[in-house]
Amino acid sequence: MAMQLYDNWERSLRPFTPIHQDWVGLYCCGPTVYDYAHIGNLRTYLFEDVLRRALELNGYNVRHVVNITDVGHLVSDGDDGEDKMEKGSRRTGQTAWEIAEKYTVAFKEDVQRLNILEPKIWCKATDHIVEQIDFISVIEEKGYTYRTSDGIYFDTSKQDDYGYLARLNREGLEAGKRVELGEKKSPTDFALWKFSPEGSTRQMEWDSPWGRGFPGWHIECSAMSAKYLEPWFDIHCGGEDHIAIHHSNEIAQNQACHGTRLANFWMHGYFLQIDAGKMSKSSGDFLRLQTLIDDNIDPLAYRWLCLSAHYRSQLNFSWESLRASQTGLNRLRETYFNLPVGGSINGDYAERFKAEVNQDLNLPKAIAVMWEMLKSNVGDADKKATIDYFDQMLGLNLKAWEPKKTEIPAHILELVEQRKIARQNKVWAESDRLRDAIKAAGFEVEDTPAGMVVKANV
Repeated sequence: MAMQLYDNWERSLRPFTPIHQDWVGLYCCGPTVYDYAHIGNLRTYLFEDVLRRALELNGYNVRHVVNITDVGHLVSDGDDGEDKMEKGSRRTGQTAWEIAEKYTVAFKEDVQRLNILEPKIWCKATDHIVEQIDFISVIEEKGYTYRTSDGIYFDTSKQDDYGYLARLNREGLEAGKRVELGEKKSPTDFALWKFSPEGSTRQMEWDSPWGRGFPGWHIECSAMSAKYLEPWFDIHCGGEDHIAIHHSNEIAQNQACHGTRLANFWMHGYFLQIDAGKMSKSSGDFLRLQTLIDDNIDPLAYRWLCLSAHYRSQLNFSWESLRASQTGLNRLRETYFNLPVGGSINGDYAERFKAEVNQDLNLPKAIAVMWEMLKSNVGDADKKATIDYFDQMLGLNLKAWEPKKTEIPAHILELVEQRKIARQNKVWAESDRLRDAIKAAGFEVEDTPAGMVVKANV
């Protein structure tokens, strides 16, 4: 079955057909490296990892490009306020360059911890200033720009279909006067190049045909995707918060410069919710991956949690659901570890699993196929081989896991023995009390047909 992917440009499922026979272009908006990534950000990168794995499962050679925004992203998406890198520098006392390096390294560590496949190309905005200036110059030559006292702006009135991706009501924005215009002609106009403030020197600034300054946030993605892919490539991804502004502006730039809407498919991951609100750095709900690790949660348990929901559905985060995911992942690991090697992939279950993956990355249904297979009469060795095939998509790195060898203290073994006697004598209240005492001490006891099994809590 051919891949069906949801395209936000068309607002519908479409069969995926690559533009080129020998490669698929995939561009994903990367982090603004002024702070650590929060787990809501990381859900988007997990969705993009699933997409890449699905493309590779279908035999495609994926040119995967991710940008690093280390300049130009202002604290307001409306071109107001200071650059996030400069703000981060002031907050920490480090230079903007040091800030960028620190949080780039931290982000890549999170990527590794979540077993997210690294892109073929990482590209930093500050390494591509020339490309961005050249891109703006072409837009200017074609008559899409105007100058204000603080920068060079894109004139969105030149495009009748500006904001189509977001189904933007431009007339409503104009009538509502919700945005302070300043010298902008329209609320939807956006900065291509910002001038350094008069009488001051920024840490990150460059000479340009228009004056010393720095690029706007949106231009980097247009310039770098054109360089490493083409002005017209297969799939562009990001979070749903990019649709209305960042991605709409990328499309506007590309239409002005190259006459394309940049990508054939526009795909977006949905927010992680906590207490019915979007998780963000600006709110108090800023949970890092390290926060989970400090609470003895395996990063892959968070990956497993994200896989349990479709990428186009909002996922509500709770510590309870995360710990349930940790338990479920450990059970899957133990099941896999105890299966014998030497089997073959079961073709029927592999085909059904892939069919769900190809239906717009429906991982919850694909995972249901996996559980069905584990409960079936498929041979144990074949089950293991088939799970290996599934794990190409799931990315849980099951082959690398081994159970921890934990020595059980003598006093815990004594409690286990007392519980065994209580169960034999059918003193159920005492049995439950002893189970709770064992759990409180950091261990779990399971009743199996072969007897009681005691192990440390993960």
